[in-house]
Amino acid sequence: MRTLLCLLCLGLVATVARADWKQFRGDDTTGAVDKCPVPDKWSIDGENIAWSVELPGRGPSSPILVGDKVILTTADGADLQRLHVLCYSTTDGTLLWHRNFWATGRTFCHPQTTPAAPTPVSNGKSVYAFFGSSDLVCLDLDGNLKWYRGLGHEHPKAGNDVGMASSPIVVDDTVIVQIENQGDSFAAGINAENGQTRWFLPRAERANWASPISLSVAQPDGQHVALLQSGDGITAVSAKEGEVLWELGGGASTISTSLTTDNRAFIVSNGLTVLNIEDPSQKPEIVWEANKLNPSSMSPILHHGKVYTINGAGVLNCGDAATGDLEWAVRLKGKFWATPVIVGDKMYAFNFDGLGMVIDLSGKKAQIVEEIDMGENIQATPALGSDGMYVKGEHHLWKIASKQ
Repeated sequence: MRTLLCLLCLGLVATVARADWKQFRGDDTTGAVDKCPVPDKWSIDGENIAWSVELPGRGPSSPILVGDKVILTTADGADLQRLHVLCYSTTDGTLLWHRNFWATGRTFCHPQTTPAAPTPVSNGKSVYAFFGSSDLVCLDLDGNLKWYRGLGHEHPKAGNDVGMASSPIVVDDTVIVQIENQGDSFAAGINAENGQTRWFLPRAERANWASPISLSVAQPDGQHVALLQSGDGITAVSAKEGEVLWELGGGASTISTSLTTDNRAFIVSNGLTVLNIEDPSQKPEIVWEANKLNPSSMSPILHHGKVYTINGAGVLNCGDAATGDLEWAVRLKGKFWATPVIVGDKMYAFNFDGLGMVIDLSGKKAQIVEEIDMGENIQATPALGSDGMYVKGEHHLWKIASKQ
């Protein structure tokens, strides 16, 4: 009987287990999941809105999900120097904790953004919130401060006139940040446990907003490789030591961020370039290039053998992930900051004006099946959990979920 009860308890735990979304575009960076209870239709007035909260401050950074917590950043105050890290319950939107910090670096930026542009990241134990002021905050999941690095204070010439936006990643217990600009320009690996610098790599003095990514395939010694993307191309470094392993020239996007899956890297270069990576310590071969799949400022999405991009004209393109062949193109409405997400055969895209579009991907060509006005600007990419979709607007955070 005791054994049976234990098995039933384990089954219950498995049933209610929540899927994490611990970084920009999710744990696997593809921006897609097979299942999530997102409805095809909702209303800002309440239909299929599980809860909503008003946010202090604003910022284009995306929310992340860790267990039963949704965590995000904003900024406000005079010269946007007040930095916020907020944590809400995924169940009912209750504010679990709220931490404030004062920026130590430059906060000047374009009116449409704030220092809360980089998306935070978590390793499941801690949260690493990085801001455009080059402040890096480490908190535990209860909001207690573990350490703080004022990288902008340490490098006072770091920054540009429109704001920084590169999001950090955590690889091999190392927080990797790209602080690339016309002044103090560098990438660094920070010890995730104590905040000490593991490695420091000077970079070209050129503005860059793209985020680093990590390769899915590890080196023969088990260590992982991070790719640093910039206008010069791609630089592969060992995540823990910062050793430059190889470089791929030819330029790359300074806004849209690449993605990796298995032994493939989808690099935003010459439109979209796919690399075959068998041994990440060796320079890879190019599988295909496709100019027609240029993602402009949005990042690419990968799902079920298809790669999706939105170009500067607002056209959604679908390509074969194996060959790069363009399969169809559909014009969406408005201009985009936020990268869409995919659940099953539905894409959820939010333009800058706050128009949400539900796009059916199941046919020979995509079709917009629903449009929802969210009532405010949206720049943040949504987060997908096992219990709903979390959408961050300029002033609110919404949990959108089908009624059970």
